[in-house]
Amino acid sequence: MSTPATPLIAVTMGDGAGVGPEVTVGALLDPATLARCRPVVIGDAARLRRAASITGLDAEISAVDSPSDAVFAPGRINVIDLDLLPDELPWGEISPVAGDAAYQYVRVAAELAMRREVQGICTAPLNKEALHAAGHLYPGHTELLAHLTGTEEVSMMLSTPKVKVVHVTTHIGLVDAVAKIEPGLVERTVRRGDRAIRGSGVAAPRIGVCGINPHAGENGLFGYGEEEEKIVPAIAKLRADGIDARGPLPADTAFFLAGRGDYDLIVAMYHDQGHGPVKVLGIEAGVNITVGLPVIRTSVDHGTAFDIAGTGTAGVGSMIEAMRQAAELSVAA
Repeated sequence: MSTPATPLIAVTMGDGAGVGPEVTVGALLDPATLARCRPVVIGDAARLRRAASITGLDAEISAVDSPSDAVFAPGRINVIDLDLLPDELPWGEISPVAGDAAYQYVRVAAELAMRREVQGICTAPLNKEALHAAGHLYPGHTELLAHLTGTEEVSMMLSTPKVKVVHVTTHIGLVDAVAKIEPGLVERTVRRGDRAIRGSGVAAPRIGVCGINPHAGENGLFGYGEEEEKIVPAIAKLRADGIDARGPLPADTAFFLAGRGDYDLIVAMYHDQGHGPVKVLGIEAGVNITVGLPVIRTSVDHGTAFDIAGTGTAGVGSMIEAMRQAAELSVAA
């Protein structure tokens, strides 16, 4: 059972039409989760009760006004009930109402974190189309949390037992990503990743930095010298400051090397360069961590899975792992 020595974690329910309520209930009833932290859901109590019923889980869904009011016991799930979803909200469909609710859950969690009422945030998946339909025009959780916490620049890190990846660019088109990459952005991303890995207990992280082009440009054979222009100067500056950044590396071998233990962190230049290998390793083991925020934030590395939402078949492994990492990275008040 959790104790006052374990961190308080705000758990956002995600899009109520997706699998968020189901994986939230499943993860919070897992005995290991309650042993690691004190989770408080920001969501809708009625939807969580429906999710528990659908999954066949016996849960006491208890509304509380604040994290300090929560009581932690096996089988009990504490929720700050925003009561934003209609009872008839269908599963598995895009809904502006659900999109707005998902935004509000994150907003409240960010406010709690900034007031230090919780020590970390763990997010169930939201749906970007629903979020946009509700008028909240953010590419995803990462950018939304940066806005809500007044953080100018953050990075997305994917963490699995075999490899950790931090991204220089994420939710933009590939042509735009190449244009956006520049030495300062590469350098800042590596520094954020280095701090995060050190914070997880690695004293001297070995960091592999991917190139942009096939074979990392192969000495100018592929591309237009992007590696020499955009990446090499950043690596030189980082190494001069004592950060063990190596590259630019061919991306198709960098992940193999990381998987066998040569690197503690891989720096990907764009979204699919980093996400593809991580998801091949097993999406259920992946956790999304936002680095650079003034608060710890982890998330499942999967979407709202509208095709199976409301069926009680969603796997909870990624949410349990996200809760584990949120607890380990956070410090109890």
